[in-house]
Parts: sequence; C-alpha cells; structure tokens
Amino acid sequence: MSREVPDRAFYYFASSKIQFEAYTDADWTAGVNTRRSTTGFCVLLGNSLVSWKRKKQHTVSRSSAEAEYRAMSNTTCELVWLLSLLKELSIDHLGPAILHCDNKAAHQIAVNPVFHKRTKHIEIDCHLVREKVQQGVIKTVHTSNKEHIADISTKALLPNQFKILKDKIEICNIYTPP
Repeated sequence: MSREVPDRAFYYFASSKIQFEAYTDADWTAGVNTRRSTTGFCVLLGNSLVSWKRKKQHTVSRSSAEAEYRAMSNTTCELVWLLSLLKELSIDHLGPAILHCDNKAAHQIAVNPVFHKRTKHIEIDCHLVREKVQQGVIKTVHTSNKEHIADISTKALLPNQFKILKDKIEICNIYTPP
C-alpha cells in the first residue's frame, strides 16, 4: 500500500474505544506449488489498525474451513499478546476482543464445544480458540465478505472493494487528516 501512496498513513483517534476487533482470513490452497494456504489478519484498536500479518501456513489444509480455523488460531494468539500488552500498561479493555471470520464452518467449530472426527487433526488449534472463547477473552463473529477487512491481505480485490476496505482501516492522506 505505501509504495503506491507515500502520502498515506494510519490515523489514530484519541476518542477511539479501547477494544480490539480482529478480522481473519485464509486463502485456501493459494500456493501454486505447495498448496499451502495463506493466513491474513488485521487487528483494530477502536477504528485504528494496530497489527496486521500475512503469512503462508505451515501445513496443507484439507478444507477451506480448516485453513480459516488455523488463521483464527494465529489471530487469537495475536489478540492474547495484545491484551497482555494493554494489561502490562494498566489499560482496561472493554469486554472480550471481537474476532471476525467469514467462514461459517470455521465459526461453528470455534463455538461448538464438541470435537468431531473430521476436526481431530486441528485439535490443538481448536483447544486454543475454544479456550479463549470460554474464558471470555475473545468472542467470534461471522462477518460477510463485503465487510471483511482481512480480505485486503489474502485476495485480489476490485478497486472499488479495495477502497471500501482501505477506508475501514483509517488510511488517510497525511496532508489532510480527518
């Protein structure tokens, strides 16, 4: 993003609420040679982007739900770290961190306390996310593709959709801040 628009920057509002909201996505079997999926996430504090990542997953996923769930697990780790950072700084966080996922099957795996034979191979990721949901640290939410900010890191987007998502992460012109 910055190569195309060097006059752009992230803008942090003092009035932003102190609550993390994360958007996670996976591009299933995106690697042409390896068929490993790509994980992408964006974490907002209030309306301001504070953390983001795009990375190839370590293993090949058997389904899009599995790839998305692995992405949810990675994002959960990031949220736990960011929450511990706020705690270290004695800053109170409003309620659980919100974790948005655009895959209904992955969302159901996160909120359903029953393990199935089909999810056995991703059991460690399941335990991590479910534990944090049960502890009230995170809350998972299914989000439609049109509003899913993490798509910016995993998919080729049309210019109109890219602009909509870019505007949601508060990238603005440094010469005319809001």
